Amino acid sequence: MALENKFSEVAENEFYSSAYAKFLSEKKLKGSKCKKCGHLSVPPKPICPKCQGSDMELVEMKGKGKLAAYTVITVGAPLMIEEGFDREHPYCSGVVELEEGVKVTARVLGMDTTKPDQIKIGTPVTAEYVEAMHGGEKKTFLAFRAL
Repeated sequence: MALENKFSEVAENEFYSSAYAKFLSEKKLKGSKCKKCGHLSVPPKPICPKCQGSDMELVEMKGKGKLAAYTVITVGAPLMIEEGFDREHPYCSGVVELEEGVKVTARVLGMDTTKPDQIKIGTPVTAEYVEAMHGGEKKTFLAFRAL
């Protein structure tokens, strides 16, 4: 019984991936901030990757930033293929540097993926939440839209 309680505690912990998915479904972008060194992480982490401190707090990000890196993908992961992306319909995935300074990887919307050489590093973007059916259930994914 004690082990079962431990698993439910982990499943409900706001610093784990199940909680991050819940935040996204609520259209919230949250990360963790280390109270010891100030390091930010998205998604939230229970332990600071910089100083290994465990005194973390949950912080909500503004969802605004700029494109730091990108790639246009023509042969995608199964979930992306399920959404209709393929060689004829590529998608853009990128690294976004948020105004808060933390970097996060996500799909980038509003880019002309047929002309990847015209996509510009530094393009301002804002968070958007994409809902899609996968495996018979609705899931919400983080994306960023070019402004």
